Amino acid sequence: MSNQSLKVTFLGTGTSMGVPVIGCTCEVCTSSDFKDKRLRSSILIQQGDTNIVIDSGPDFRYQMLRGEVKHLDALVFTHEHKDHTAGMDDVRAYNFIQRQPVSIFASERVEAALRKEFHYAFAAVKYPGVPEVRFTRIDEVPFDINGLEFTPIEVMHHKLPVKAFRIGDFTYVTDANYISEEEKEKIKGSKVLVLNALRKTSHISHYTLDEAVALSDELGVERTYFTHISHQMGRHEEVEASLPKGKYIAYDQLQIEV
Repeated sequence: MSNQSLKVTFLGTGTSMGVPVIGCTCEVCTSSDFKDKRLRSSILIQQGDTNIVIDSGPDFRYQMLRGEVKHLDALVFTHEHKDHTAGMDDVRAYNFIQRQPVSIFASERVEAALRKEFHYAFAAVKYPGVPEVRFTRIDEVPFDINGLEFTPIEVMHHKLPVKAFRIGDFTYVTDANYISEEEKEKIKGSKVLVLNALRKTSHISHYTLDEAVALSDELGVERTYFTHISHQMGRHEEVEASLPKGKYIAYDQLQIEV
């Protein structure tokens, strides 16, 4: 692991429908505060010249344009839900620029889902210009991308196993409402934690804000940023003002160093 710091950019901090939600006229969806505008959840991890994106949801193309991400070393997937995978087709732009396949890191189950969803990219006879990717299978074993070691952490999204990841002192957990004691040990000692917190009221497959705050306290991290946020959470400015010290509501284009 390099001694260089990690730069993490929140490409998107919204839940599956994004914020604003189509057709909604609530105070969050009609807010003029840019921090209340949330694309689907994804992050960009940078160290030196390395660019790694975790999850390519439906907003991937715009996120790459907005972030001026000129090259992509790897795309890492947490799970197969559409709000985390739907934009994979747009790696085609990087194929053209870099003249090689994009490296994809995914579990066996997620790889199978991607091959089914983007079947045309894996056909025996390919249409010109389809996305070109190179899969690396991941499980519970740490793996390396350009000198950055990723430690997979299994969390549960209702009944679906989802991969969270620790990279040095940084841990990213999206789409979860349960983490076993064994997996929590992999998070402890992190300086920065990104953790999903959907809304204030209970949900079948996501942590609430109070649950996420309590988990952050239990894990003892210095800074926690909450992501995968619904319009039902409330306005960013008001919710963040209510949080304990060291805990923040993430917002799109926020950049942090670890």
